[in-house]
Amino acid sequence: MNFSRARIAPVLVALGAGAAIGVLGALAGQFDGPIFHAVSLVFSAGWSWACFAFLVGYFRQSKAESALLASSALAVGVVVYYLLKALKPVTPMGMDVAVEPSGGGAWSRIVIWGMLAFILGAPVGLLGNLARIPGIAGLPFRLLVPLIAFFETSWRLDLEAAAAGPNAAFTWSAIRVLAVLAAIALLGHMAWRWRTWHGVPKVRADSD
Repeated sequence: MNFSRARIAPVLVALGAGAAIGVLGALAGQFDGPIFHAVSLVFSAGWSWACFAFLVGYFRQSKAESALLASSALAVGVVVYYLLKALKPVTPMGMDVAVEPSGGGAWSRIVIWGMLAFILGAPVGLLGNLARIPGIAGLPFRLLVPLIAFFETSWRLDLEAAAAGPNAAFTWSAIRVLAVLAAIALLGHMAWRWRTWHGVPKVRADSD
């Protein structure tokens, strides 16, 4: 019984977290204010969903479990997100209401994005599991999410900032800076660990 609970609890936590993120991202766009707008921008971006699937995979021991649970949790979150968006749509900034999909189009989008999330969540979860590899071998995988966030926000700043407004531009700029800082922190931590691993034997040899 205890073994079953130990296996089921992480699954329920991951699925519940996916649903909660979907609710948060969808409902944040229903309220006015810069904070709600920033939250809506964060959870409508691909990098944040990739980060979620990555973290689900990172915290699982088995590679197969990382892939399956990440894809399932991501699909749950995406379906909840688009379902709430369809039930209470909000017109994106810079888009005419007339071009917003409705009816069957909205439900088709839920199915399509849910399937894509399930398919793409598996490799991202696997990459998260590979990020557990200690040392330089796991560093490229640990840098994946900061790199995705940096390039996506850079792309949005180049193409969408003018239409989205100053709040969106500020949010994307802040995310890009945080992505750079996260990458620097990961590289610095790796350099410190490398120096520690290779410095201790040398000190012991000199002391002898």
